[in-house]
Amino acid sequence: MNQGLTGVVLPADSPFSLDLGIQVLEWASGRALITLDIDGRHTNRRGVAHGGVIATLADMALSLAWRSAAPERPPAGTVNLNVSFVAPARGRLTAEGRLLHMSGGCAFCEGRILNEDGGLAAVAQGTFRMRQPAANLNEIVQPSGQAQSQ
Repeated sequence: MNQGLTGVVLPADSPFSLDLGIQVLEWASGRALITLDIDGRHTNRRGVAHGGVIATLADMALSLAWRSAAPERPPAGTVNLNVSFVAPARGRLTAEGRLLHMSGGCAFCEGRILNEDGGLAAVAQGTFRMRQPAANLNEIVQPSGQAQSQ
């Protein structure tokens, strides 16, 4: 899915998301669409998708949405992720993320997770903070603010 994006590593390329089975369907212009087929390893005791799986889908869809609008920007970390669970999630889930606003070093996104039948399973909002590339990867900043070499 990241064809033509030389040097850009998508969050959906992470070992964790690959292990879960997440696939990227669309990734462009501040929007992302990903999917996951729920199987036994993704469920809770009630046999529906575990809330952590839903939160992971939301985080990845929202993160991909802002990255699609600015693939040249350095990676970002999730500052805040709010997921509201609307209904039990089963079958093939689709998560859509949309970039709402990017300002300075922050991106603000929203999204939704849909069940296989198109019913709403969850809604999400997230804030992402762009990281600046480290000048010296061997340097660790201590809580006092002073750098210490490793």
